[in-house]
Amino acid sequence: MVAFILRRLLISIGVFFVATFLMYVLVANAGDPLEDLYNISDPGDRAARIAARTQIMQLDTPVVVRYVHWLGDLLGYLWGAGSLGVNRAGQAVAPLLGLALSSTLRLVLLSTVLAIVTGVAVGIVSALRQYTSFDYTITFFSFVFYSLPIFWAAVLLKQFGAIAFNDWLGDPVVPLPVFVLLAALGGLFAVSLVGGRTWLLRGASFAGGFLAVAAVLLVLSQTDFLARPSLGPVGVSVLGLAAAVGITALVSGLAARRVLIASLAGAVVGIIIYVATLSVLVDATWPLLLGLFAITLVVAGGVGAGIGGIDRSRAVRAAVLSGAVVAGLGLVDWLMFAWPDYVANSFGRPIATIGSNTPNYTGNLWQTTLDSLTHIVLPSITLVLISFAQYTRYTRSSMLETMNQDYVRTARAKGLTERTVIMRHAFRNALIPVTTLVALDFAAVVGGAVITERIFGWKGMGALFIEGVYTVDPPPVMAFFVVSAAAVLLLNIVADIVYAYLDPRIRLS
Repeated sequence: MVAFILRRLLISIGVFFVATFLMYVLVANAGDPLEDLYNISDPGDRAARIAARTQIMQLDTPVVVRYVHWLGDLLGYLWGAGSLGVNRAGQAVAPLLGLALSSTLRLVLLSTVLAIVTGVAVGIVSALRQYTSFDYTITFFSFVFYSLPIFWAAVLLKQFGAIAFNDWLGDPVVPLPVFVLLAALGGLFAVSLVGGRTWLLRGASFAGGFLAVAAVLLVLSQTDFLARPSLGPVGVSVLGLAAAVGITALVSGLAARRVLIASLAGAVVGIIIYVATLSVLVDATWPLLLGLFAITLVVAGGVGAGIGGIDRSRAVRAAVLSGAVVAGLGLVDWLMFAWPDYVANSFGRPIATIGSNTPNYTGNLWQTTLDSLTHIVLPSITLVLISFAQYTRYTRSSMLETMNQDYVRTARAKGLTERTVIMRHAFRNALIPVTTLVALDFAAVVGGAVITERIFGWKGMGALFIEGVYTVDPPPVMAFFVVSAAAVLLLNIVADIVYAYLDPRIRLS
């Protein structure tokens, strides 16, 4: 395995050098970097500026020599004296890359993780319920989302997800037609999810979904929840314990009593820490939050290990996951608590349509976090809608192929439970081809979501690349290319390692 990884790494280094050379030559010959200076009316000023830019960009030397100089500066990072050069204005590119990369990662990482988690989960359920109403519904919406032009979806989200939604928050009452429509959609979703072979069962499923959505909308309309949302200790406790039961069902099945008790105990640990720190977290800091999160995981894992017995590994896993979920619910509750003040400070327009944050906005950690989240919500939804479709379809196809393999039929013939067959045998093997898609997608998003960044006014990697290409300025483009290429190469190696973990045959070979 080590020899395989080293061989892939050496090949990747060779590809990297060839690709950077070709990219540098293409950008340097894409146009004239002095074109904008030819129209200066003053001959003296024009000549001085042309000479200054020529010196900064080394335009009086051949392209190959310029590439060698750039490559030498880049390799200087190996001994701590590297550089990414300067742009045509004389600014160092490395700080510009740092700002662009941080902005892009804030934008795309959350949306990519959400797309992967939801797409894989829905794809698996769709495969397990092949040719049902749920499968047809997911297939339909997957193709709809995948075919949406990203700029059109972004504009619609701006109009209805920000402008119209902000107007509605001034008087958050659900109109009757919207009330009926949303409740009906909830009923149809329940029918597709629960299904039923008779019209009676389908009608009961529709009625249940309709009434559940109607009840939620009625509570939201008749209470002040949207203006002053809150879970509180009771809400966090109820949701945390319910999540612990669901986690147990996925990890081991509810028949494993020790795992269930450990999972519930992990949730209780998270609830106790949440309640005990209510007065401390008013003026929270990220180091404090990360420390409390680590303590929650460690204590929950210890409790799971003590309770698990012969099921210790699964008990620890369930307890840690339950503790993490409760910690996340506590974080959400604090953000809800800060929501009214943030809405007031944003003049009643909390959902932003442009930029990564509000200029000159100050507040505590919860308010500044809300500011970042409300700026990232629309572009994240845009990216999730497009990526969700490919993960759903790819996972469904992989899962269906795996479910028809001989070892899955053998596992069923041995009398293993359906949960064990799916989670231990089918799901793990179905992830092998999906891993390739995940690795390539992560590598691609590091390079930025060019269209989304431009529509929502984010100054990220995409903006750095476009500006460098338009101005025929190789160093910014090469900085973009180095990060993107390094991400592709690194994540391909990570994918190989994950293959070996998922499939022992790769490890042994």
